[in-house]
Amino acid sequence: MQSTYEPVIGLEVHVQLGTKTKLFSRSSTAFGNPANTQTDPVTLGLPGALPVLNRQAVILGIKASLALHCEVRNFSRFARKNYFYPDLPKGYQISQFDQPLAEHGWLEINVNGKTRRIGITRLHLEEDAGKTIHDGFRDSDRYSYVDLNRAGVPLAEIVSEPDIRSAEEAVAYLTELKQIMQFVGVSNCDMEKGQLRCDVNVSIRPRGREEFGTKVEVKNMNSFRFIQRALTFEIGRQAAVLEAGGTIPQQTRLYNVQTGETVAMRSKEEAHDYRYFPEPDLMPLIVSDEWKEEIRATMAELPAAKRKRFVEQYGLGEYDAGVLTLTQAMADYFEQVARKSGNAKAAANWVQGELVGALNAAGKSIEESPVAAEQLAELVRLIGDGTLSGKLAKEIFSKMFDSGRAAGEIVEAEGLKQISDQGELLKIIDGILADNQKQVETYRGGKTGVLGFFIGQVMKATRGQADPKVVNKLLREALG
Repeated sequence: MQSTYEPVIGLEVHVQLGTKTKLFSRSSTAFGNPANTQTDPVTLGLPGALPVLNRQAVILGIKASLALHCEVRNFSRFARKNYFYPDLPKGYQISQFDQPLAEHGWLEINVNGKTRRIGITRLHLEEDAGKTIHDGFRDSDRYSYVDLNRAGVPLAEIVSEPDIRSAEEAVAYLTELKQIMQFVGVSNCDMEKGQLRCDVNVSIRPRGREEFGTKVEVKNMNSFRFIQRALTFEIGRQAAVLEAGGTIPQQTRLYNVQTGETVAMRSKEEAHDYRYFPEPDLMPLIVSDEWKEEIRATMAELPAAKRKRFVEQYGLGEYDAGVLTLTQAMADYFEQVARKSGNAKAAANWVQGELVGALNAAGKSIEESPVAAEQLAELVRLIGDGTLSGKLAKEIFSKMFDSGRAAGEIVEAEGLKQISDQGELLKIIDGILADNQKQVETYRGGKTGVLGFFIGQVMKATRGQADPKVVNKLLREALG
């Protein structure tokens, strides 16, 4: 049924800008403090309190715009967006309307091996509202509480063009957008802290038709997994309605996590008229070309450029490059290991394999790794120069992760160097062959699979420190 129709999806993403203070006041933006401890006359909307624009928020907004290939306007203006809600003390939100900070951008996504460019309509700055918490189940016990700590926190709202054609593409777009914001230092994008939230606009149309269907908005999504599930359900729901001969009303809907379904919140007829008008207490925002270029010069390398460079500079595959650039911290860690060890491919394998596995098991991020990049580079060098075998290196890495000690220190203290000396190994091999004459005869009788038995005996005798390649060679010669 769904294959008959083509989804048309646009996303409105709110990214919390990484400032220490709010968009128009000096109150803290810190997360997790007691309710209503981060307020001030501006946040509370007290008479006579005037907003003062946070310069750092503007800089971060410009960085986000440039990273998304937007045209940053030289002249933009703030406006009042009027609506009543308990967590909006002023009775309006300061946002931008017809003259936003930036317009006409794009980013590229890759889904199933195909690259597509998704247009970005606009990026504008606005303040966040507070938070209303509802408590109680029965009418007599039902209370609502308002926490204004979040009110006034700076946001960049990023509105895409309706260019997305599947739930998978929507998640790819959000993943790339999140990476870009993190890499250029605009936001941590911690969705559990509400630093990245998304409204989804979705309609369907018969495949091949140019005209859009009726748009439905799904509000306040804060999980990529739930966004994908909500879109999948909503596309299927709309298709079923049309197949049954019905029509799609223009609605705002909410996603129910428990049922996996979207439910109607309000219809178009109930939508607010925000009565935008220019904010009289703020001057227009002027961004000169010189200021834009100064900000551009401070920006970090974008994820797509970094992935491409890792492939070209370090000889990595596209998959490995993608994994190692999931976060800026991961990319920086890998580059340090690659440069200091002189072996990029081994560095990539160790970072993606042993390190990430140990971090996941310990519930740690790479920033919290007890093994510093310099220490892992030393371990990679010790494997490269033959001091350690791969198996022994894994044992030492485990000790490094648990203790924070360097590889060289552990090798020296515990006598764990790889044994490659042929004379020393021949003595051990001769003794093992003498003690296992039956297996020697079996080998010489043509059953060469028994070679594994002898290799195991040598490794056991040397506590795993014998060089496997040398052992294999010497055993074949001795048994030949």
